[in-house]
Amino acid sequence: MKFKLLILAALAPFLASAQAPNFTITGKIGTIGTPAKVYFDYMDNGASHEDSALVVNGVFKFSGTISGNVTSRMAFDHTGQGKPHAIYAPGNDVIYFFFGREKIQITSADSLSNAKVTGSKVYDEFVAYNKQIGGTIMDLTKAVNADFNSGTPEQQKDTAYTKAVDARYRQNIANRSLKQLEFAKNNPNSFFAVVALSESAGTKVDVAKIQPIFNALNPALRNNDFGKELAQRITAATTTGVGVQAPAFTQNDVNGKPVSLASLKGKYVLVEFWASWCAPCRAGNPNLVKQYQLYKDKGFEIISVSLDSDKAKWLDAIAKDGLPWIHVSDLKGWNNEVGRLYGVRAVPQSFLLDRDGKIIGNTLRDESLNQKLAEIMKN
Repeated sequence: MKFKLLILAALAPFLASAQAPNFTITGKIGTIGTPAKVYFDYMDNGASHEDSALVVNGVFKFSGTISGNVTSRMAFDHTGQGKPHAIYAPGNDVIYFFFGREKIQITSADSLSNAKVTGSKVYDEFVAYNKQIGGTIMDLTKAVNADFNSGTPEQQKDTAYTKAVDARYRQNIANRSLKQLEFAKNNPNSFFAVVALSESAGTKVDVAKIQPIFNALNPALRNNDFGKELAQRITAATTTGVGVQAPAFTQNDVNGKPVSLASLKGKYVLVEFWASWCAPCRAGNPNLVKQYQLYKDKGFEIISVSLDSDKAKWLDAIAKDGLPWIHVSDLKGWNNEVGRLYGVRAVPQSFLLDRDGKIIGNTLRDESLNQKLAEIMKN
């Protein structure tokens, strides 16, 4: 017994250092206090992390352990109305940024939106990167809203006016994407090169355009999580196209029992990627239920792959939405192995397979799915 205690005592300093936070973020926003609260979300190696802190005399603090550079969102709830309001309400006070294993200070007289960030080399590089590519998506979104609001009430009701505003916005997005490609080409050793290339690649990767730039990146960047995820999407672009055999997989169902895609051969199968927290996914579920009831006796099956990380929330969503088909997940969030195998970067996403397991449709949703199912099930 003494021997065991001695071992634990000897290990204690190592255990403490392994668990010690490697980043801290300290904020000072004026003298704001109760009921103000700050909500903080960040993504590390595909895993989502959530935290919150009360604001006392303008001060709040976060700390934790991360594997490397991460992307994050911070929302300031000035009035105590909760996280959804803080993030999505008009006039919200939200910032998006990258940071690393650093001691960071965020200071402002009144808001996060006007805050100065110091102590982070990664953040400084993030700001410089965005200047080169024309701003963040949030910057372009604010710009298009300002563009629209600059019109008179009569103009804002005019379809031609709204189409012109939308066209300018889309052109700005396209210009930004081209600048991201140039940044990745010209800065192969920058962490933000792989970030730029990943964003520019989008959900439908042009392999001929993206892969040569990716291959020229510093090997360390290709092998970090951002790089590995992009490499999987490049591969998926050639393995999940219409007409090819769907990548095989096996994942556990809600009872922990493994289910293989191969076991469904002989049926038309919809491989549906979703999550309990995905509002568009949940909104589309009633239509999926209807289609399933229409065709399940004609050889149609659905296997839903969840990008959840919380089993209770996953099961609750299945029950509340009344989804009677097969459900699988490894509960690794965006690191779901099947999701990464199929290059899924956003949900909902789906792949429709024929009876031989070949892909006959992807990104089918709502009416486009209904029409495709009606076509293949008419005999």
